[in-house]
Amino acid sequence: MFALHRVQVRYPGVLALDDVSLDFARGQVCALIGSSGSGKSTVLRLLIGLVRPTAGEVRVDGMPLATTSLQDIRRRLGYVIQEGGLFPHLSGRDNLALLPRHLGWTRERIAARCNELAERVRLPVSALQRYPAELSGGQRQRVALMRALMTDPPALLLDEPLGALDPIVRHELQTQLRDLFDTLDKTVILVTHDVAEAAWLASRLVLMRDGRVVQDGGIADLQRTPTNDYVRRFLDSARRLPERPA
Repeated sequence: MFALHRVQVRYPGVLALDDVSLDFARGQVCALIGSSGSGKSTVLRLLIGLVRPTAGEVRVDGMPLATTSLQDIRRRLGYVIQEGGLFPHLSGRDNLALLPRHLGWTRERIAARCNELAERVRLPVSALQRYPAELSGGQRQRVALMRALMTDPPALLLDEPLGALDPIVRHELQTQLRDLFDTLDKTVILVTHDVAEAAWLASRLVLMRDGRVVQDGGIADLQRTPTNDYVRRFLDSARRLPERPA
């Protein structure tokens, strides 16, 4: 569905992506992992057209991503950023209704879709009457996910969707997200720092460093046949904390 071919993204004094080629197949769940500044989020922004490549090419369904096609492509993508990105002056329900109203959906159709998605993400429908500031962190993320799914897009792009949550809520949502991914049959590309979370949610992991792809495969590939010492160190740092001095 998505393809990056020898893509470079350069900002003044910074090379964010350096000669990156990646293909994301339809229906696949892929996690982009790596430390801060590795280029993970830049890949997502390229796919949704928020960033333009300095060199190389981005393709969606075999066609080059062009300025003239951005609006149509964005309507086919669900995009969730860290902490949700909900509009604070709108209730949860009004956040969900923004795009459907623009597309001409009836009030009844919007209400039915809200109820369906609330059941899927295990959110009380009554919570949609509240404003984002009146919701818990986990509830806000559920509403953000519902907004991304509202028009049933074929692809989801999730940028650290659980990063700001406390461990208990994060663990609960990880399980719910995995269940959703198993039933939705959508292309999912998510960014996370958490290797365990990536392995739980995605069948494919892409480890990045300094704007390049270091290794691409399943968690078993990274564990059994790491391509270099950085891969080993990255996995080791995720598995255990350093011992506290006596």
